[in-house]
Amino acid sequence: MPEYEFVDVYVPRGVSRKDATRLLTDHAEYGNWELDRLSLLRDGSRRVRLRRRIIRQVRATW
Repeated sequence: MPEYEFVDVYVPRGVSRKDATRLLTDHAEYGNWELDRLSLLRDGSRRVRLRRRIIRQVRATW
């Protein structure tokens, strides 16, 4: 079963949808994050949860 690490990103209410998309795209492109959950709060802000897979290297035994 894969293991994931998570990061929560808070996008304030005044940020446009275009800017929020650009922010999440940068996280995905350069940090290898993928969208896990997005919550739109009552005040118009967004809470985004990103995840990426943890890759463990197996020690080589010669």
